[in-house]
Amino acid sequence: MQIRPLLLVLTLALSGIQATHADEPRQRVAMSVASSESPSNGDVGNDYVSAAEQLVDQALTYLGVRYRFGGTSPETGLDCSGLVLNVFRNAIGFDLPRTAAEMSRLGDKIGRQELKPGDLVFFNTMRRAFSHVGIYLGDGKFVHAPSSGGKVRVEALSSSYWSKRFNGARRLIDEDSSATADSFAAIR
Repeated sequence: MQIRPLLLVLTLALSGIQATHADEPRQRVAMSVASSESPSNGDVGNDYVSAAEQLVDQALTYLGVRYRFGGTSPETGLDCSGLVLNVFRNAIGFDLPRTAAEMSRLGDKIGRQELKPGDLVFFNTMRRAFSHVGIYLGDGKFVHAPSSGGKVRVEALSSSYWSKRFNGARRLIDEDSSATADSFAAIR
């Protein structure tokens, strides 16, 4: 987990100073943490919420990056799993396997009704299970790197295309412990 942004937010929340951020997603983190009843860094619930917010915020920074099959770099292009592994590595320090199918074996299996921001959502887009992956954002939306000629974008799970191809979801962040690399290693 990246400590500096969390410490900055906690410091601002405790001092009562309202910061102006250049990027809107960081404002959402500051406002949600500042408005929580217990801004304690040691609170397990806050750790989970913080990790999920960092994942969502990081994922949104890739909007508009072009799709490239096998791509793992935002500079040259990303495919679906390249996007997810970049988000998890840069937001919370988790190194994921390279393919959507490998990612589908991690964490806890969850139902569509149980989805929370930061969960992985999987789709059958190539006539095989778990051939596409995205990150759930909340409110029925997910972010993904779609296909050749496309760019990283947000879409609705309820759209007819994605709804028909939904393959399942996995939660990689343990709600019952802090979101650390050690807790992630335990689920691998």
